[in-house]
Parts: sequence; C-alpha cells; structure tokens
Amino acid sequence: MSQASASRPAPRPAPRPAARPEAWRAVGRCAVASTSLLVRGRVRQPRSRVGRVVRFADGTQGRVYRETVVARVPAEPCFLAVAFRLRWVHGPRGHAVFRAESLLNTPLFVGFPGFVSKLWLAADERHVYRGLYEWDGAGRAEGYARSLWRVLELVSERGSIDYRVVPGLTRDEALARLVPTGTGDAAPDDGWWRVVP
Repeated sequence: MSQASASRPAPRPAPRPAARPEAWRAVGRCAVASTSLLVRGRVRQPRSRVGRVVRFADGTQGRVYRETVVARVPAEPCFLAVAFRLRWVHGPRGHAVFRAESLLNTPLFVGFPGFVSKLWLAADERHVYRGLYEWDGAGRAEGYARSLWRVLELVSERGSIDYRVVPGLTRDEALARLVPTGTGDAAPDDGWWRVVP
C-alpha cells in the first residue's frame, strides 16, 4: 500500500434509509415522546440564530429560518446534517408556504432519543433544504436520519436525500468550521454539508 493511500480516510458507507416498517415504528414512538415534551414545555424555539446565512464548501448557502431545541446536555455530542430537495414546491410563494408549514413537522423529530437541537435552513440556490442538528450519540443520529429518510422520500425528489453524521462534534463547532479532517467523508460531493467562511 502506498503512503498516499494509507493517509486517505476510508470511504464512508453510502447513506441509506431504514426498512420502512422499522422507520415508521420509530416515527410513531417519536410522535408519542414529542407530545410529552411539547406538553411539558421542554421544546424551545430561540430566535438568536434566525436570519444567519450559512455558507457551504459546494458554493451554496442557506439562511436559518427556525431553530428548535430540547434542553439537554449531550454526553456524546454529534453533528448531523440532512439535505433534500422537495417535489412540487416551486417559486418564492411555494417555498414560503413550506417554511411556515414545516413547523408542523416538529413532532416527527424532537421525540427521537438523543435529539438536542436543529437549525432549519431555507432552500439554497439549488433548491436544497438542510437541517443542521446536534445529537447525543452518533448511533442515535444515524437511526434518526435513516428513519427520517422514509418521511422525506414522500415529498422529496428521488436521489436528493443525503445525510452526514460526525461523532464528537457539536453543531456549534461545525458552524465554526471545526470539522476534523479524516471524518471518512472523502466523496467529491461532500461540500454540501461542510461549513465555510
């Protein structure tokens, strides 16, 4: 093995969805847990980051339009980025309606085990929406992303759903561009989730 190939990170397995029955059971459990969190007032929507523009290594940018937080300090912080492009949503009015309606999707994620926070980013110039999350535990983040895939595939363009899980990194560290090298994400299309100045 050459020295150059030895220093390259191993290719990351392609993101994949959970089996449909497994995913829908997880979403159902999440909805029950979310109801409890919402009733007890544990879900907050701070406004301090709303309006912030986040730039990515692929040359795109997205504006934060909402933040959702559950008061929890992660024992094993993990950064999760999710991207998708919607079917049937076009033009400024269509995207504005989606952004307003998306608040109703909150029960589909806040009750997943390990959820800490999410920044909701509006569609970029390629019509890609992103969610930038902090999670407690990489396995939990992966489980959520794989289950979420099954929800997103109902409304997203085929082949547009993607996600990245980076263990040991908080969302704020990712936003400060502190993504460590050698995360196993060496594909040329990885720029969609890497934050740049």
